[in-house]
Amino acid sequence: MIDLRDYSQAQRERLVYIDFRLYFTGGVSRADLMDRFGIGAAAATRDFAQYREIAPGNTELDTVAKHYVICEAFSPLIAHSPERVLAALSQGYGYDLEGEKPLILNESVSLLSKPKVEILAPITRAISLNQVVKISYTSGSGESEREIVPFAVSCDGLRWHVRAYDRKREKFVDFVLTRIGRAQVQLGQKPTDVENQMHDDQWNRMLDLPLVSHPDRDCEQIVMRDYDMPDGVLRLRVRAAMAGYVLQQYHVDCSPDHSIEDKAYRLWLSDPFVLYGVESSMFAPGYKSPKS
Repeated sequence: MIDLRDYSQAQRERLVYIDFRLYFTGGVSRADLMDRFGIGAAAATRDFAQYREIAPGNTELDTVAKHYVICEAFSPLIAHSPERVLAALSQGYGYDLEGEKPLILNESVSLLSKPKVEILAPITRAISLNQVVKISYTSGSGESEREIVPFAVSCDGLRWHVRAYDRKREKFVDFVLTRIGRAQVQLGQKPTDVENQMHDDQWNRMLDLPLVSHPDRDCEQIVMRDYDMPDGVLRLRVRAAMAGYVLQQYHVDCSPDHSIEDKAYRLWLSDPFVLYGVESSMFAPGYKSPKS
C-alpha cells in the first residue's frame, strides 16, 4: 500500500476516490472528480497526473471515451473496507450530497429497526460532551423515566443500542434506541466517577468466540465460504456486553451439545465456556451456564 501522508487531506480524499472508482467501477473521469469535489478542470487534471505518478500501472486514458480506465496490473492504493465500499456503491460516495446517486444497480434490505434522529442526536451529543440524558424508555414492564449516562452506541446486526450507566438500576446496561420515546440532555449535570466507562467491566471485557459449522448440518463447505473460514473456525471478537445479542441475531447454537434442531442455526459456538460470567449470555441461543 502507498503512504499518502505526504499529501493534504483534501488531495488524499481525491486520490482515494480515483482509486475507488477505478477498482470498483472500472473507470473514472475528470468530470466525476469535478462533480464530486467541486474543483476545476485544471485541478482534476493535476490529481490524475499525481495518481498516475504514484501508481503508474493502475490506469490509462481511454482517448475515445475521454476517461481513465483500470489496467490489468491494478493494485489499490489503500485497503478499501468492504462495508464502506458497499455503502458507497449502493447509496452514493458522499453524505447525502445533492446529485449523489448509487454507483451500481443494487437492492438491499435496510434495518427494520431504525432509531429516530431526534432521539439519536441528544444521545450522541451527550456521549461527545460527557453529559447526562433524561429519557423515557419502554421495556417489558412498561414505560418509565430514566436518567442515563451514555458513552457508546453499538449495533448487533439488526438493532442499534446505546450503552449507558442507568441511574435507576445503578449499573451499566444496554438500551435499544428505538424504545426511547424522549431524550433530553440535562444541562448542568455532570456524571460521577462511578458512571464512567472505565468501570463498565462487561463493555471493557473482550471475548474471542470460536464459531464452527454446525456439526448436525450438511453445510460445512457453504458455511466456510460464507464466513471466510479456511481453517474451519471463525474467531469472532466482541465485547462481553454485546456477545449475547450478536450470537442471537446470527443464529449461533450455543448449547454445549449443539442440540438446537432449527436448520436456521448453521453455526455452533464450539466452546460455550467463553460465555461464563457474561451478562448478555442470557440472549445466547441454547446457552447454559456451567452453574446450572
